[in-house]
Amino acid sequence: MRNFGGMQNEIYNAGLSGQLPRFPVDFATLEKRAHEALGPMLTNYVAGGCGDEHTQDTNAAAFHHWGMVPRMMVDCTERDLSIELFGHTFDSPLFMAPIGLNGEASQDQHGDMAAAKASAMTGVPFCASTLSNDPLEDVKKACGDTPAFFQLYTPRNREFAESLIGRAEKAGYSALVVTLDTWVTGWRPRDLNASNFPQLRGKVLMNYFCDPVFRSLLEKPPEEDPAAAIGMFAQVFGQVLTWEDMKWFKSVTKMPIVLKGICHPDDARRAVDTGADAIYCSNHGGRQANGGIATIDLLEDIVKAAGDVPVLFDSGIRSGSDAVKAIALGAKAVGVGRPYTYGLAIGGAEGAAWVLRSMQAEADLLMAVNGYPTLEDVRAAGVRRTDC
Repeated sequence: MRNFGGMQNEIYNAGLSGQLPRFPVDFATLEKRAHEALGPMLTNYVAGGCGDEHTQDTNAAAFHHWGMVPRMMVDCTERDLSIELFGHTFDSPLFMAPIGLNGEASQDQHGDMAAAKASAMTGVPFCASTLSNDPLEDVKKACGDTPAFFQLYTPRNREFAESLIGRAEKAGYSALVVTLDTWVTGWRPRDLNASNFPQLRGKVLMNYFCDPVFRSLLEKPPEEDPAAAIGMFAQVFGQVLTWEDMKWFKSVTKMPIVLKGICHPDDARRAVDTGADAIYCSNHGGRQANGGIATIDLLEDIVKAAGDVPVLFDSGIRSGSDAVKAIALGAKAVGVGRPYTYGLAIGGAEGAAWVLRSMQAEADLLMAVNGYPTLEDVRAAGVRRTDC
């Protein structure tokens, strides 16, 4: 069991010799510094949401109407935050959610590699996105001994899709996370007002450009005719998926299949019936559809519908306390998105690792103070609505 909360003692002790933290431990300061580092165009894409961003904002705000009741006279000198997932043991329930513009977030435009290195530094598993500035094989190697997951935007060309899946399996990824809600992009005013869609400018397309099947679709290699390669990306991106496609997914990989974007209990039950190995409750952080319900408010019903199948969760996580509340509502693992990407923006791998460590420390100390020595205790205690 790791003493994540000990990070605060490191900070306080360093302060005795005049050493202040290089990076912030709170989300508000982190976000401000990251926006300055990213600049307007990248900030619009990373921080922006769909429509008037109500759903995106509600995702984060909704954690405030869930509260935990502290218990006293419990020995919490040691806390166990570990979980078992996909045959691996992880020291905490956090994972790094897939972000399609990580590559551009770091100052060297190799943010995928920096995120993978942060994963290796912290032991927090990284879910690598199909959209990347570095090949998925290199990203997996940079994760070191920490297991990683691969997120798939399923292409319309099935042979190309099989190539991406096969490459991920051969590279050693521990699970295939299939995104269901992004066969077309939602209405994103920040990007539209700036007329900026990074992929159409050739950003984060390395997994396409280096793939042998994708390259076979082109008359010239991407390095010789990038415009044609970008055009081909636009043609093959975004396969509409139905439940019938689960048979095909199960036939082409031995990796556990995780369905990302499940928000309705009937869909959770259907996912289980068709062979999903895990369910990923997410509304894409409010980037794909506006007018929805905060994902944290849907989580409990998804967990009940999933039965014994593990439920991963993201959307609106801004702190370690948020993560603990998601665990209390039944999540097996909790995805951190924008916070670690902001860490990449201000400090590369070290910045992202600092953000993850901060969130682990906050979660650990919340459990200590509230009298919950294990995640099982957190789930047993649950949470209460505070706005009723």
